[in-house]
Amino acid sequence: MKKLIQNILAITITAICVSTLSTTSVDAQTAAFKPKDVQLYNTIAHMDSVMFNAFNSRNLEVMKTLFTPDVEFYNDGKGVTGYDATMAGFKGIFENKQAADLRRDLVKESLEVYPMPGYGAIEMGTHIFTHTENGHKITGTMKFVHLWQLKDGQWKVARVVSVGH
Repeated sequence: MKKLIQNILAITITAICVSTLSTTSVDAQTAAFKPKDVQLYNTIAHMDSVMFNAFNSRNLEVMKTLFTPDVEFYNDGKGVTGYDATMAGFKGIFENKQAADLRRDLVKESLEVYPMPGYGAIEMGTHIFTHTENGHKITGTMKFVHLWQLKDGQWKVARVVSVGH
């Protein structure tokens, strides 16, 4: 099973790289994403909003319910973390007075959702994090992949790939 997840992650990271390379032309027109399953797309878009409404309102208790106990969070700036370290990271962000206005906003037109039969869904997109530091607005734009698992009727993130830090 671990090998399967590693293979899925490798394929997903490759897809991000190919997607990034294919959109680098300044003159290229990109077609709007058309989901294979509109209901799934809407469900995952809703779950994304639940997660980041909790993030933006600093609600750690809700955040804890949105990740599987065996979550793996891959971050090109900080490495790989599991559930406990990921939750500790969120807690640290939420308690940091210097980042009190930190928020995440999805670039809505970047959202892509793909069904993953027998498991859940793959969500890919771009999000913007903003906060004020020393009186200056700081903005960071990053790409992400969330591997959502549907288990016992509940959607939870099992794997995160966050790049562009």
